[in-house]
Amino acid sequence: MATVNTTVPQPTPPPAAPMEEIHELRIYSHSNLFYWWPVWAVGFILALVTWFGGTKVSIGDFEVWMHPSKNFGVFYAITLFLVILITNVTVRGQASLIVILLILFLTVLFAYLGWWEVILSWMPHLALYANMGFYLFTSSLLFIAWFFAIFIYDRMSYWSLRPGQMTHVTIIGSGERSYDTRGMVFEKEPFDFFRHRILGLGSGDIRIHTTGARNEEFVIPNVLFVERRLMAMQQLVATKPDEHTVPAPV
Repeated sequence: MATVNTTVPQPTPPPAAPMEEIHELRIYSHSNLFYWWPVWAVGFILALVTWFGGTKVSIGDFEVWMHPSKNFGVFYAITLFLVILITNVTVRGQASLIVILLILFLTVLFAYLGWWEVILSWMPHLALYANMGFYLFTSSLLFIAWFFAIFIYDRMSYWSLRPGQMTHVTIIGSGERSYDTRGMVFEKEPFDFFRHRILGLGSGDIRIHTTGARNEEFVIPNVLFVERRLMAMQQLVATKPDEHTVPAPV
């Protein structure tokens, strides 16, 4: 009796998607003005809330929009103070964790001793008022400066990384300085929790060690998406100059 072969042929798997090729990776270092986005963001929000929930107040011959809440001005001032403090005081690595634990400890201690009631009792005497024009004007100026710095000025100088070579390019003045990537080491500096994680949304500083005749060490500060950038840099350095297919950073 003849047997019938019932084996169903397996479908041919689709070909693997080709890896995206990276021939050049540009690393931009941003100024500390990048971390000032909460100030203009809070200012625009307060201006919007003042527009919808505020009232017209006569000051001399002018009428201005002002919100009756005395907390708006305090909130804006505290935001400005914290951004100035965070962008000028660096607390890295384990020190940032110690600062957080200290803040939590003092918060619990003040609650246990009943000091928060005394501190909050001072708040009714603290009244800072600002009109909608103040929030809108200051936030607009800061946003324009922030946008120009991040998307125009900071891009006038960058690091170009290709297999076998890393070049520091300065557009203004047309300056370039190249380094051999053989033996080059990249390190991520210990992060500042407040600056890099809270305000920087995952930014960081990259330290580079070069070898050979030009043995140097330098830091590229305030690199956005530093983890992804560092991974792509390490892959490009490990690629020989005649190899061009490198997985793109996620």
